[in-house]
Amino acid sequence: MIGLGLLRRWSRGPTPVASAIPQAVGRTHVGKVREINEDRFLVRSERGLWAVADGMGGHCAGGQAADIAIDELRALADDERPLSDPAVRAALERANQRIRRELSRRRSVSGTTVVVAWLEGLRLSVFWAGDSRAYLFSGEGARCLTRDHSVVQELLDAGEIDAEQAGRHPHANLVTRALGADDRLVLDKVDLDLVIGDRFILCSDGISRSLDHSVTPGGIPVAQFADSLLADALQRDGSDNATLVAIEVGSGRDLSQEDELNRREGERGRKLRHD
Repeated sequence: MIGLGLLRRWSRGPTPVASAIPQAVGRTHVGKVREINEDRFLVRSERGLWAVADGMGGHCAGGQAADIAIDELRALADDERPLSDPAVRAALERANQRIRRELSRRRSVSGTTVVVAWLEGLRLSVFWAGDSRAYLFSGEGARCLTRDHSVVQELLDAGEIDAEQAGRHPHANLVTRALGADDRLVLDKVDLDLVIGDRFILCSDGISRSLDHSVTPGGIPVAQFADSLLADALQRDGSDNATLVAIEVGSGRDLSQEDELNRREGERGRKLRHD
């Protein structure tokens, strides 16, 4: 994962507003070990809203928590009112409370991580809780836009383990934030200005755990790009459910030479704005 200090130093100039609905696809797989898939995803490209939720708890309880999260976000997308940061946060708050009530009723322990992307024009906002991630892809490879809320990430930040140890740590699956974990939901958020032609993904840890950060879109269709990422994750690991949503920001027309130059110029630097 790239350091937040580096992310804060990325910069770019103003960009044009995309006029077409982004292309997006979702993919999910139970993996090679699990019998139940507790991952869920949402694709509502006409509203510029996408999400991945990774349920935790087993015995279908995690899947139910992820269902609730996606249900609230789908209801938000169905609402005809304009989307906004407060509206996305409110939907996730409602999901958190619904999950908490369900857990209390069932006297069980469960929850779900979540990562949500909302695109307005070319401004991307990403909200998350847990270790589901968002990545931006360019000619330079994959750049992680999120920072895990996990025990392993805290150990990394404290300098107690290195990146190699993190990948095989016995507590790699323990998160410190999730929907349903507490009455008070704490979300992180970043904003990023995109350029036409950018691609980004939202994914569960079944994808990010084995993601090749040097991979590039390579000009292939976004659906083929998503399929290749999923296939690669299953080949490299496959020990968990694997889910991703891949999104491409387009203008509704072929890129002109000027568009392509602007896109490459944009790749030279990015600036993430953190709440």
